[in-house]
Amino acid sequence: MAAKVISGTEIAKEIRGELKERVSKLKEQGVTPGLVMIRVGEDPASVSYVSGKEKAAEEIGVWSQTIVLPESASEEELLAKVEEMNRAEHVDGILVQLPLPKHINADKVLTLIDPAKDVDGFHPINVGKMLIGDPYFMPCTPHGAVELMIRSGNPPEGKHVVICGRSNIVGKPLMAMLVQKNKRANATVTVVHTGTKNMAEITRQADILVAAMGSPEVIKADMVKEGAVVIDVGVNRVGWKPSKKDPNKQVPDLRGDVEFETVKEKASAITPVPGGVGPMTITMLMVNTVVAAERRAERMRK
Repeated sequence: MAAKVISGTEIAKEIRGELKERVSKLKEQGVTPGLVMIRVGEDPASVSYVSGKEKAAEEIGVWSQTIVLPESASEEELLAKVEEMNRAEHVDGILVQLPLPKHINADKVLTLIDPAKDVDGFHPINVGKMLIGDPYFMPCTPHGAVELMIRSGNPPEGKHVVICGRSNIVGKPLMAMLVQKNKRANATVTVVHTGTKNMAEITRQADILVAAMGSPEVIKADMVKEGAVVIDVGVNRVGWKPSKKDPNKQVPDLRGDVEFETVKEKASAITPVPGGVGPMTITMLMVNTVVAAERRAERMRK
């Protein structure tokens, strides 16, 4: 029997509905959640990502502004803009869209963002707080993956979760989230990566297998245990294909890190690409922005 397809689109819609209510309550208290996104240059992918975030913000009632600096902007100009937003009281969240031009040190920029406004969850202070089990903000993509597990009826508690990939954006933070001693975690976690010699042997032990390696269709059916839950974080552009809506139009051919068609015959549940973890990433950014605004409202009451 083919796996149940876990729709990130549907679960993200459910969460955004909850966020709309929280935003309405905040506005009644005189607080409108504010998100500022800073983009340097005109990288097409970055333009598209920021546009998606603007739409999501508008949908739930979050005020958002995109500051666009030219590709030639100096590191000092970008740092000055971040400092300005750190001081702006009406701004709850600051996001600097990556990648940045090569002449700008991304770590320096991300570390300058006020940890209380770091809605991406990348600041070393927020990473450290997450690791010790006292999270302030959690990184959006791994947080979205956990939310998908729980809301689809596949909680990680007591399960063996194998994460393929050790990036600072997905693999490591997801590991940190899932080993915590709480109801949303409590998993036994194994991380495999390019240095792992017997990867398939380990992935076959997973009750929940998370693929976050950034390589198209690298997880094959023989690497998956019968009945496992498979969460595919990968988004890889492998070329172009005709659009379903308009066959004369070409759209990017996106593939996950999992060979979907064969693995779905073996798994009990699986996320698609696109439409799986992707919609959750932007939604969790909105969650973090609303949480930041709720904290501001709380400070105002004191």
